[in-house]
This record gives sequence, C-alpha cells and structure tokens, in this order.
Amino acid sequence: MRSDQMKKGPDRAGARCMLRATGMGDKEIAQPMIAVVNTWSDVTPCNIHLRDVAEHVKQGIREAGGTPVEFGAVMVTDGISMGTEGMKCSLMSREVVADSVELATRGHSLDGVVVMVGCDKTIPAGAMALARLDIPGLVVYGGSIMPGSHKGIPITIQDVYQAVGAHAAGKIDEEELIEIEKNSLPGPGACGGQFTANTMALAMTALGLSPMGLNDIPAVHPDKPGAVFDAGRRAVELVREGVSARRMISAESLRNAATVTTATAGSTNSVLHLLAIAREAGVPFDIDEFDAISRKTPIIGDLKPAGRYMAPDMFEAGGTPLLVDKLRRAGLLADTPTVSGQSLFEACANPDERPGQD
Repeated sequence: MRSDQMKKGPDRAGARCMLRATGMGDKEIAQPMIAVVNTWSDVTPCNIHLRDVAEHVKQGIREAGGTPVEFGAVMVTDGISMGTEGMKCSLMSREVVADSVELATRGHSLDGVVVMVGCDKTIPAGAMALARLDIPGLVVYGGSIMPGSHKGIPITIQDVYQAVGAHAAGKIDEEELIEIEKNSLPGPGACGGQFTANTMALAMTALGLSPMGLNDIPAVHPDKPGAVFDAGRRAVELVREGVSARRMISAESLRNAATVTTATAGSTNSVLHLLAIAREAGVPFDIDEFDAISRKTPIIGDLKPAGRYMAPDMFEAGGTPLLVDKLRRAGLLADTPTVSGQSLFEACANPDERPGQD
C-alpha cells in the first residue's frame, strides 16, 4: 500500500505515534487509509450538509476494512460572490481545492481518496485532483437542493434573479421580492436547476468518477446516506483492486460527459472544466470537440434555466441511467469504465423510467 511508506517499519514509529494520538489502533493503522477531503462550509446551502454526509462515507470506508482520514478544503460560492469583487476568486478556488486534495493525500501517503463536493468549482476540482494524483478514488456530490415555492409554484434561485429584474422594472414591489427571496431555497443542496453544480455532477457520472445514480439523489433525500455509505465502501475496494482514476478518464469518457451535459442544456462552464480535467489526466481533448458534439446531440432534458424542470424532477423521472440509456440507443455515447466496476452501459442497462415526469 502507498501508506506503508508512511506507517510501516521501526523507523516510522514517530508517525504511528501521532496516528495513535488521534485514536487509531493497530488495526486502523494497518488498513488501507482513505482520504476524505471535504469542502464543507456553512456559508452556503450547497455544502452545509457535507459534514454529515461525510460521516456516512467514513462509515462505509470502515465497514469495508479501511481507515478514513478527513481533511477540509476551501470553497467559494458563485451565488454569493457574483456581482462583487469576490467573483474574481471563484475560478481560482477550483485550483486551490484541487491543490488541497493533492497535498493532503500525497503529503500523508494515503492509499485512496473520496472528494466531497457541492458548489460549482469544487466538483471539477475533485476530478482534476483525482486525475493529477492517479490513485484510486471517486467524487461524491452532496446533491441538489429541493425546489422552493411562491404562490404555489416551484421556484429556484433563478426565480430570485428574475424577481430582481422584475422589481427593477417596477413589475413587483419590494415585499414580493423579499417573499421570493425567503422561499426559493428551502434547505441544504446545490442550486436546483441544470446550473454548473448539477451539470458537473452529471459529468462526473458520465466520466465514470462518481458511482452511477449517486449524484442524482437530492441532498435531503432519504436514499442519500445509504448511497454515500456504499461509495465509501467502494473507495476501499478500488484500492484493493488497484484501479486508479485515470483509467476512467479518456477522450471517449470526456466526450460522454460533454454529450450528457449538452443533452440536458447544462451549463457551458462544463467546457472549461472538462478541458481542465483532460489536461490534468494528460488526455488530448480540444475545445472543438464541444462544437461537434453540440451539433449532433439533441436536448432531451427539459431542465432549468432554459426549460421547466429541476434536478430533483430528473431524479424522480429516472435520472442519469435513463438519460444515458436514451443517448446510448441513439448511438451518441461510448461504453467506458466507471468506478463501480461496471462499464457505463452496464451500469445503465435497466433504467427505471418512472411516469409522471415529462
């Protein structure tokens, strides 16, 4: 194991001594050691629940015979920083998060890594770090926020920005603007449309770096704890199997990620993020790929901001497995490896298409 260089042999007694001081015993020290790098913060709903989510991941790691070691990383929320000097820090934070994952994991000679992500830039940062480290690992997304409500109509943060414009145009008064502000975001989770967070969470699954279906599950859904527990278990299995992250990242899987984001009219920020991931993995992938993909890929996900529905609606309709299956049938995707141990097509072989969602 990679961690043996840090913990094994008489000359490593000092390191073991420090590990013991954290509560580890002989068993915990001997096991595969898995970094859990957490972008938790209480400044934003996107990441505020990740501390609790991480506990389920860590329990899964323990159940599989691994030892979780948790670290923190910074994050900058676009929804708060937009329109201020702080927005200059947003894209830069992607690099800092990727560096944090690399430094914490490499610096302690750990065997694998689970990156806990929420808001926009933390998601591609997790993939960039996995590609750079090229060790076993996966990305766990905290999930979408649920819709809010105004006058009986489901709303997201997009409706807040539209309300700001309506107020400036004199179409609504300040009282209604504040009412929309107070009711658009009901709790934990990333912004509910196919904005950058949900777009990149979908891309992580198509790349093979997140377990199939995990990222679809909304932040407060009762299935989330069990899914992330399984992800923790899988991280330990990846270490034992010797499956590193770069095995998932190829020109084909990057095209898959670009295709699924196009098919859901996702954020165009996926262009700059997928190119960055490709560069970290050493995979030739040109910006012209996106133009070619967009010309042949139909939009089949009617999601905000361009459409009518939200990420939790897509989950209820069948989620990523259903989307991948439809694109596979159209000959628009390639079959590529995933962290689950199944290929992309195998993982989506029996999608659960649930009626009731257009």
